[in-house]
Amino acid sequence: MLRQSPLAAADRRENDAEHSWHLALMVMTLAEYADEPIDVGHTIKLVVVHDLVEIYAGDTPIYDAELGESQQEREEAAADRLFGILPEDAGRKLRTLWDEFEARQTPEARFAKAMDRLQPLLLNWMAKGGTWRTPGVTADAVRGRKAVIGEASTTLWEAARHLIDEGERRGWAR
Repeated sequence: MLRQSPLAAADRRENDAEHSWHLALMVMTLAEYADEPIDVGHTIKLVVVHDLVEIYAGDTPIYDAELGESQQEREEAAADRLFGILPEDAGRKLRTLWDEFEARQTPEARFAKAMDRLQPLLLNWMAKGGTWRTPGVTADAVRGRKAVIGEASTTLWEAARHLIDEGERRGWAR
């Protein structure tokens, strides 16, 4: 499934497999910046599983408010369908991981979600704005959608805000 984020080293958009792999590496590399201790292995499981539902639900661009309204419903239905075709035990384990990621009630899930928001921010930064240049997207909208990073890491949120602010100064986001 192609995502909206541009790749830094290729002239194309990122796919879900690349995204999940990037997130797994980011968890391994940036775990020390989590505000709460996290189980790195468990957090990697969360980021690897979190976008599997896009097989059926499709990607929902973060700044598409209209499509965002139906995202939860579409992804819940996709999760039911996807995890339901697996053997019961495997489907239950993967569904539990997916539900944990979505609920963000554990330190691991909060950090996984933070990586999910930080990674495309970095790709957009390297693409000199990337999807920030989408009509209607403002620097304040970027800050609002990325604020979840601060729920897991004040250090990484500070760095992310710096990049967004600098992107706004450079004219990459209004």
